[in-house]
Amino acid sequence: MNMLDEDRMAQSSPSACPPPTDTPKLRLANVSKSFHVPRGEAIEAIKDVSFTTLENEVCVLLGPSGCGKSTVLRMVAGLEQPSSGELMLDGCPITGPSQERGMVFQAYTSFDWLTVQQNVEYGMRLNHVPKAQRRERARHFIELVGLSRFAGAYPRHLSGGMKQRVAIARTLANEPAILLMDEPFGALDAQTRWQMQELMMSIVESANTTILMVTHDIEEAIFLADRIEFMSRHPGRVHEEIIPSFKQGRRLRHKEELIGLAGYGDLERHILHLMRAQGGEDFEH
Repeated sequence: MNMLDEDRMAQSSPSACPPPTDTPKLRLANVSKSFHVPRGEAIEAIKDVSFTTLENEVCVLLGPSGCGKSTVLRMVAGLEQPSSGELMLDGCPITGPSQERGMVFQAYTSFDWLTVQQNVEYGMRLNHVPKAQRRERARHFIELVGLSRFAGAYPRHLSGGMKQRVAIARTLANEPAILLMDEPFGALDAQTRWQMQELMMSIVESANTTILMVTHDIEEAIFLADRIEFMSRHPGRVHEEIIPSFKQGRRLRHKEELIGLAGYGDLERHILHLMRAQGGEDFEH
């Protein structure tokens, strides 16, 4: 993702389609995507991907490298168009970028010349939110991600984890219907990563956020997800839908709770087996 993509989404108008009350928050039905390489042949990245995500649910896309997880996310964002199939948010077709779908990616996207406060206000300013309102909203989300003391700081003075908190606050300040995250903690060191995962659980509960997230990290997926869509090797399909039932519908605040629960080890082993089976012949011995 680049800043141009972020600007496209921040400046997009919200959908005029009223959300029906009897539909999932997000629905993908038989979505396929093919790309054409220079010599003209088509490469099928994903094929017949179907799943739903509910309101205030954390849905994680997991699977081997190259299975099309990020392609799915970019289509939900409206930055890529499907070759076939249907994508719906709140019962309305997804046809392009929209501020209703906020994105946080692995790369740090803050503007170096803007303070934390100004970065969080950026999307709201593009959408002509009144100055007093955007300042108040920015302060709220900066506090939510624990950066109130750094509101006047510039990104060069922040750690990687703090920069990602800025990105999360900026995205949530635009009040998206769904938050899209592509390996958002992949560039962080191990300690900062689990701290950010715990922060995300707190934010989900505080802001009633619906999240669709891509990760390669099995432990992260199990900790964060209410639902895991495990995708097969290329062309990517939903190979198995996994509900971490051993959590009994609870959102865990600390990683230690997860590791200590009966059933965690069994699920981790199951997903490792799926990863090995779907990893492809290039990795077989």
